[in-house]
Amino acid sequence: MEKANNLLAAMLDNHLQHGNALQIDPRRIVLRRVIDLNDRALREIFIGLGGVKHGVPRKDGFEITPASEVMAILCLASDYRDLGRRIGEMVIAYTYKGEPVRPGDIEAVGAMQVLLRDAINPNIVQSLEGTPAFVHAGPFANIAQGTNTAIATRLALKLSDYVVTEAGFGTDLGAEKFFHIKCRSAGLTPSATVIVATAKAIAYHGGLSSHGGLGNLAKHIENIGLFGIEPVVAINRFDNDKTSDMDAIVRFCEKQGVKAVVAENFRNGGKGAAALATAVLDVIERSKKRRLRFLYSLSDSIEKKVTTIATKIYGAQGVDFDAQARSELATIEKGGYGKLPVCIAKTPLSLSDNPKLTGRPKDFRITVNELRLSAGAGFVVVICGNIVTMPGLPKVPAAARIKILPDGRAVGLS
Repeated sequence: MEKANNLLAAMLDNHLQHGNALQIDPRRIVLRRVIDLNDRALREIFIGLGGVKHGVPRKDGFEITPASEVMAILCLASDYRDLGRRIGEMVIAYTYKGEPVRPGDIEAVGAMQVLLRDAINPNIVQSLEGTPAFVHAGPFANIAQGTNTAIATRLALKLSDYVVTEAGFGTDLGAEKFFHIKCRSAGLTPSATVIVATAKAIAYHGGLSSHGGLGNLAKHIENIGLFGIEPVVAINRFDNDKTSDMDAIVRFCEKQGVKAVVAENFRNGGKGAAALATAVLDVIERSKKRRLRFLYSLSDSIEKKVTTIATKIYGAQGVDFDAQARSELATIEKGGYGKLPVCIAKTPLSLSDNPKLTGRPKDFRITVNELRLSAGAGFVVVICGNIVTMPGLPKVPAAARIKILPDGRAVGLS
C-alpha cells in the first residue's frame, strides 16, 4: 500500500516539475504520502526544497499507512478490474479552475495496479491450535473503515461453515463502519455480532455502574440492536480479573436481554472460548429471519448521515461543522459525491469525540473539523474532535523498553 500510494504522490510531483500541463494547483493537492510509523513531525512538512532540480516547493504531509485511501480501496475492491476502477476514481488534487485530478490523468493507474497485484490476494495463517485465518490489510477503525478485505471475507465464506471477522474498536466505530460501508459495498449480511468487553475497559469507563462502564456497555448493546442484529457479549477474562466482577457483568447483560459469556481463551485457548462459540451458534439459529438494517439512506445528505450516526450511535445532541468543514462539504457536494456513505474519524476512547468523556456521556455535541473525499474507496472521511491521521509517539514510547540480551533474545516487546 505504501509503495502504490507514494508512487502516485511521486508521479504527481513529477508532473508539477515538468510543465504542469494539467494546471494542477499545488495548494490544492489532497493526496498525502504515507508511512507505517508514528511520527508527529511528519504531519505538516514542506517538500521540493533545494533548488530547481529538486522539485516544486509546496506544503505536504504524511499519514499513517492504515489511513491511506489506497488501503481502503484494497479492502473494498472485489477483483483486479474493480481495483483499477477504484484507483482511477481517486481525487488526488484540483486544478486552478477547481476541476478534480485523478490518477489516470497522470498515467499512474497501471503501475499502481501492478504494485498491488499480489497484495490483493489474502494471506492465510494459522493459530497456535491450527485454526486457519485470513489476515489481510489493516485500516484503523478510528481513522478508516476498520475491517479486513471484502475478498478475504468472501473467500472465507466459501471455505467455511462459519466465519468470524473483526471490526476494530467498539460499535461506534468498527461496527457502524462494518455495516454501513463494508456490508453495503460487498453485499454481506452478518448473522450475529460479538461485543468483546473486559473488566479493565469497564473500569476505565467508570466501573460497575449504570452511568459508568456498564452504561457504556449498555450503549454498545443498544447500538447493535439498532441494526437489527442480536449481540452476544464476550467478557474476555484475564488472570487478575475478579470473579465477582465477571458475575456482575453477566447479570447486567442478562437484564439488558443479552447473553453474556465469560471467555477464558486468553489462558485456555480454544477450549476457553467453547461456551462463547455455543452462545453465538444459538443466536445464529434464532436470527435466520433477521435482516441487517441501515441507519441512513445513501440519498441522505452528508450532514444528515453524520447527524444520524452522532445522535443514534454516539448519543450526541447534534453536530457542529466548523468553517473549514463547511467549505469542504460544499466542494464535495458540488462534485457530485454527496450520496456516498460517511466514514467518521474520531477517538476510540469515548462514545463522543472527546477522549475525556468516558462512560455513557450525555448532553454533548460532535464537532466536525474536516472532510476528505475518498472517491475511489467510495466514502467521505469526516474528521471530528481534531483527531489526527498521523499519530505521534507517547511521552515514554514502547521502544524505550525494548532491548536485546547478550544471547540474542529480544525483550520488552509486549
